[in-house]
Amino acid sequence: METHILLLQIAAILVLARAFSELAARFGAPRVIGELCAGIVLGPSILGLIAPNDLIRLLAEIGIILLLFEVGLHTDLGHLVDAGKRSLVLALGGFMFPFALGYLLSRHVFDLSLIVSLFIAGTLTATSIGVTVRILDDLGRQSSPEGEIVLGAAVVDDLLGVLLLAVLYEFSITNTISIASAGKIMGFMVVFFATAPILAKLLSVAIYRFQVVSNSPGVVPTALVALVLSFAALAHAVGAPELLGGFAAGIALSRRFFLPLGLALRVDPEFHEDISNQMRPIIQLFTPIFFVMVGLSLDLSAVDWSSVFVWAFSLSLAAVAIIGKIAGGLIVPENPYMRIAIGMAMVPRGEVGLIFAEIGRVSGIFDENVFAAVVIVIAYTTLFSPFWIRAYYRHFGDRFAEPQPER
Repeated sequence: METHILLLQIAAILVLARAFSELAARFGAPRVIGELCAGIVLGPSILGLIAPNDLIRLLAEIGIILLLFEVGLHTDLGHLVDAGKRSLVLALGGFMFPFALGYLLSRHVFDLSLIVSLFIAGTLTATSIGVTVRILDDLGRQSSPEGEIVLGAAVVDDLLGVLLLAVLYEFSITNTISIASAGKIMGFMVVFFATAPILAKLLSVAIYRFQVVSNSPGVVPTALVALVLSFAALAHAVGAPELLGGFAAGIALSRRFFLPLGLALRVDPEFHEDISNQMRPIIQLFTPIFFVMVGLSLDLSAVDWSSVFVWAFSLSLAAVAIIGKIAGGLIVPENPYMRIAIGMAMVPRGEVGLIFAEIGRVSGIFDENVFAAVVIVIAYTTLFSPFWIRAYYRHFGDRFAEPQPER
């Protein structure tokens, strides 16, 4: 594709993302809905002006990596650790319930094959950490107790999803499951998350000291973008999602990150504020591209809307997808109102579900009707979740402060 066409496409994505997000805000909807709708309008679903290409995918990937860096930067590690047990319970529940329900529905109700049913069930385990974080941020709840629980669970969800995808993909090719291969990937990821934040903290001290003596402007954003992208590449190299590399770097640069054994490398407290202020415009530039990309990836025009199977299967699957995640929230030891909110926040599938669906389609596991039904479920849970969550908070948000059960 010619360079000027690519430049016009990027310009259109940026302008429409801003216009639609402003329009969504005026109607009281989360801004992320506007950005998703911009992608649907520009993409094959409606106008067909832009198709996902390598450049847009790269910019979108940078956007989600930077978004997770910002999330990590503003995360109180102490709160995240405190939420660890509840996050793990939520992640496991939100993983197992949708998988079991999705498999039973596909295999025993719609009589699909074993591998197809397993891949569909795997798609339902996903949680879009990018969409979920953006929804909570739009509601001002990202740093709330339930926000910390959901964030921790979404990170674990992504790791479990990568492992499941690797296992299922190998099973689809060899018809066998290798526990050793999955264990190797898990081992690499554990080592990465144990060492990456420490390395990032050490590098951040070097960046701070270089900034103090440097006479050149832009040292901090240049060095930090390079750091974040390097950690994203390192995460990919060990088998983890790239965006979690950005999150690890953000955690290391947050206000409350301590090295093992209580050691702390202290820098000027204003440095954290400098990082936030100087990185924010870059993050705000790239992040909308990611959400537009999710919309571009949904080709709703390719769906056979007259197919009885597509309607019956997609509606049944959507119900299972929602019920499974909310059921995972209900087992978290919090008050009942917060449990439901936590489960609802885990519902959006977004880009993670699309990765499962696309691999299923490309590998020939999904036929056109199954793929269409799965895409409808992903679109439904991604586009409408912000409305349910906002309405729920409006009616029940004040009840989250009720006494918590002892932990």
